[in-house]
Amino acid sequence: MDRLGRRARHAARALINASTDQKNRALLAMADALESMSSTIQAANDLDLARADEKGITGALRDRLELTPARIQSMAQGLREVADLNDPVGHTVDEWVRPNGLKISQVRIPLGVIGMIYEARPNVTSDAAGLCLKSGNVVFLRGGSEAKNSNQAVLDCLRSAVEQVGLPSDVLMSLPSTDRSWIMAMMKADAHIDVIIPRGGEALIDFVTEHSKVPVIKHYKGVCHVFVDEHADLTKADDICFNAKVHRPGVCNAMETLLIHESIARRFIPGLFTRFRSAGVHICGCEKTSEIDPEISPASLDDYHAEYLDLKIAVKVVADVHEAIGHIDEFGSDHTESIVSENKETIETFIHRIQSSVVIANASTRFSDGGQMGLGAEIGISTSKLHAYGPMGVTDLTTRKYVIRGAGQIRS
Repeated sequence: MDRLGRRARHAARALINASTDQKNRALLAMADALESMSSTIQAANDLDLARADEKGITGALRDRLELTPARIQSMAQGLREVADLNDPVGHTVDEWVRPNGLKISQVRIPLGVIGMIYEARPNVTSDAAGLCLKSGNVVFLRGGSEAKNSNQAVLDCLRSAVEQVGLPSDVLMSLPSTDRSWIMAMMKADAHIDVIIPRGGEALIDFVTEHSKVPVIKHYKGVCHVFVDEHADLTKADDICFNAKVHRPGVCNAMETLLIHESIARRFIPGLFTRFRSAGVHICGCEKTSEIDPEISPASLDDYHAEYLDLKIAVKVVADVHEAIGHIDEFGSDHTESIVSENKETIETFIHRIQSSVVIANASTRFSDGGQMGLGAEIGISTSKLHAYGPMGVTDLTTRKYVIRGAGQIRS
């Protein structure tokens, strides 16, 4: 790991000197390479899918692993969108002049070398590579063993493209093996790696947080809530709830718990639950919910803590917005919460009181996404309040240094 770390630091020094134009040309070359090598990437992905089928992996987990031609095209488009973003490196955040004439400024600089640990989503390989390159960071990409062939095919493509524009291929690095011992080695390499970003399930995040000597920006589980208020437009609420749960249930911004105001529960639940069942959603809920729909399963405390990442949902009927907020405070994961209401005062109460990284009014939780929010691709959604909180775009992969310009001043 020491040898790899030294290579990464050497590449980081080269990347610091890269111009915005050179980085953008690299990103465009990376996008073109993904498209031209699409069949090779799909062949590698087929190997991973075959192994997943042998292991009985189905549903949302298999969906996250699969790379269709459309998804590879989307990965390429994501890189082009990152190329279109403003380069944060060198941007002056603030500046002022002291009474003694010293000119002080804050300027954005890369974090340095980033260790990215993620699970069965090979699209993360290109997303993370693009964002790190644009922000001037070298990245170690360690994807899950279930996507080993797909990740390597994507990374080979990207490294080759980077070299075409005169940058060292080591700006995009991988570990020699998916064996967990290499993760341990990376997490101990605080002399070479500046930050580790784990993106995956609860067990992965807990493991990295417990063992890493390198600072960690957690992208923790998404126990996302939607609260349907008594003043909600129920047609709008029905569509929002269905989209939040069913659109892509295997991603971290899917709704996992639905909270419904008791005064509209009997009018709202029957139609929505019928729609849920038609999409194959398994529903569990509280006693008040089961009084309205006896076919549901009883919900346990574990259900309200759960990130299902599947077609399953926990439901609770609550007395008012304050009980909804209390439930989110107890069971939420600081990811994304949404309220559906036409009452401005209730909306503002919810927005003010909820401290999650993304709070939404009258829209699906699925919009908690860097691309949807205009940040370009995202490296993930941080649930750590230090150093970044919420969807992490290219600017969030930088920090700030102070620059002091003087004219011979000395301290007395």
